[in-house]
Amino acid sequence: MWLKRLSLLNFKNYTETSIEFLSQVNAFVGDNGAGKTNLLDAIHYLALCKSYFNPIDSQHIKKGEDWFMLQGEFSKDRVSDTVSCSLKRNQKKQFKRNKKDYQRLADHIGQFPLVMISPNDSIIITDGSEERRKFVDNVISQTDNHYLDILIQYNKILLQRNTLLKQIREKGVFDLGLLEILDMQLSDVGGKIFDRRKQFMSDFLPEFMRYFNFLTDEVEEVSLTYESPLLYQDFRSLLESNIEKDRSLERTSQGIHRDDLLFNIHEGMSLKRFGSQGQQKSFLIALKLAQYSFLRKNKSHKPLLLLDDIFDKLDAGRTKKLMELVSNEEFGQIFITDTDAERIKSIFDEIGQPIRIFEVIGGAVNV
Repeated sequence: MWLKRLSLLNFKNYTETSIEFLSQVNAFVGDNGAGKTNLLDAIHYLALCKSYFNPIDSQHIKKGEDWFMLQGEFSKDRVSDTVSCSLKRNQKKQFKRNKKDYQRLADHIGQFPLVMISPNDSIIITDGSEERRKFVDNVISQTDNHYLDILIQYNKILLQRNTLLKQIREKGVFDLGLLEILDMQLSDVGGKIFDRRKQFMSDFLPEFMRYFNFLTDEVEEVSLTYESPLLYQDFRSLLESNIEKDRSLERTSQGIHRDDLLFNIHEGMSLKRFGSQGQQKSFLIALKLAQYSFLRKNKSHKPLLLLDDIFDKLDAGRTKKLMELVSNEEFGQIFITDTDAERIKSIFDEIGQPIRIFEVIGGAVNV
């Protein structure tokens, strides 16, 4: 699978732009703030129905305009698909594939798999467990539409249970029958999510270790562990044993919404607290490359790989190794941003890989 053509109208700092790509490596070069990352985000938007950086759709409309439109022509198995997204201010965004509207945006997720590696990924390490759950859920959702549905279902039931717990405190009425029904529903749906996450981690972990060892020449020791309260107790009894605590807190304190990934270096030392910037960068890149490998094995075609400012905090040796890796037949089409055109040209000349370089200047693109 590859993206043949991308068109933008009134998207972020672009007024009107249309670009044709190589099926292999494409690079956007230019100064910071020129709009390189905005092009990657446009590709991400078309593949996954949202921005990688900002969930508020209206904020992607160019200043002074009332709408934006994105369009991409994808090629899969020698068949072309045209995907378009449009948004008018104060209206719902529209997604179309070959001019036909999607009834649900969820049906589009996974049709054009994609992996983005960006400096923004640092929040997976530095922020709370929600970011790490989101990472896991986003990967699984690109391979399993049903998983996205049960996640939505779980969150609805969780909201109902939390609302009931607040009402018990406010009204002093304890509807035990309703609570038991919600517990049964929550444990049933939550158990399915737990099983899927556990299976995912079993498949994902070897790929993560393979890429991390490759990037670091196996000289650094790390661990990646899936942590869930359901590893130690079944969901229904977990809810029952925490009911008094939940009533006091007025929320559900235990469940798969508390799952986490533990990132450690050496012997159980927190990557967040004790890892250097270089170690954290290598860890994140290995996570994303493992994500790519997982998607490739579970889809019928290779995902797109987007590398935003990838040379930041990576030394020259690791940069070259990474570019050699992603240029081999295991990977498909690649998009890269960088501020130094000569650096990126030199790297790909050295490894003998063709590349198309686009110069980005203030929302305009030159080949």
